Amino acid sequence: MTAQDSAIPPGSIAVDGRSDRGGVLLAGLGVVAFSLTFPSTVWGLESFGPWSLVALRSLLAALLAGCFLLAGRVPVPDRRHWGPLAVVAGGVVIGFPLLTTLALRTSTSSHAAVVVGLLPLTTALFAALRTGSRPPRAFWAAALAGAAVVILFTVLQSGGALSGGDLYLFGALLVCAAGYTEGGRLASVMPGWQVIGWALVLCLPLAVAGTALALAFEPVHLTAHGIVGLVWVAAGSTFLGLYVWYRGMAEIGVARASQLQLAQPLLTLVWSFLALGEQVSAAAPAAAVAVLVCIAVTQRAGRAKRAGGSRATGRTGGGMGIES
Repeated sequence: MTAQDSAIPPGSIAVDGRSDRGGVLLAGLGVVAFSLTFPSTVWGLESFGPWSLVALRSLLAALLAGCFLLAGRVPVPDRRHWGPLAVVAGGVVIGFPLLTTLALRTSTSSHAAVVVGLLPLTTALFAALRTGSRPPRAFWAAALAGAAVVILFTVLQSGGALSGGDLYLFGALLVCAAGYTEGGRLASVMPGWQVIGWALVLCLPLAVAGTALALAFEPVHLTAHGIVGLVWVAAGSTFLGLYVWYRGMAEIGVARASQLQLAQPLLTLVWSFLALGEQVSAAAPAAAVAVLVCIAVTQRAGRAKRAGGSRATGRTGGGMGIES
């Protein structure tokens, strides 16, 4: 990559209100896109087997990303970036989609949202361990409270029982948090769409082989729902959603951005009700308000910590864009 492509100029990640609002908006758009993933996957499973759906999802998203990279004449990343890109690819392109798709064969979309209820806290922990960032105590208190609200609400929504797909969901939680953390780091040295774009291209050979093999063994019954579901998880969740998500993380930090995902299970419940007819508890509004309060506290605490660190060091954007 050229010097212009491989580094963020000093001060380009600002901590003023406008930059924060822009980063929060971008990460929030990513959350909305992700909240549609589980219902779309359920639709996709109407037409495709789980392995075919995941392989086709990766293949279509990789082709889309490759076209954008070629059209933009984007230079190949430095060698030092390929290791983190492999983590992104393994976590968010292959691991999370495969494990959640396998889980959704036996779990409802509403129940599967429990993994997202834990994902913000897990991602914040990964970011702290990986980057040495130290969010203030108020951040962690609000993050734990938000996770507790989401988990309690989602488990009660599913009847309080654990399904056979929960091992898949907990595995998806870990690999996705790792992929988010590495992607957030990379998004501070290259545009977010290039992060997910190169991660997808890295998976292209595996996606081609997986598609050919899966389609040979799993039957296909095309339906309108199945096609719409496949298109969304490929173009919406895997490419567009991750583009705005990583760009938002680069601006406001991995830990702060991750806490916006506290709203994702509640949004997923809404889409599951509207698209799949799954029942939603009357407690949903109260849970939504509690989650929004927790999100507001994490954003305020993270913004105060970020601004304080900037004043102390006299700079506006160090540490790979992931200080919180």
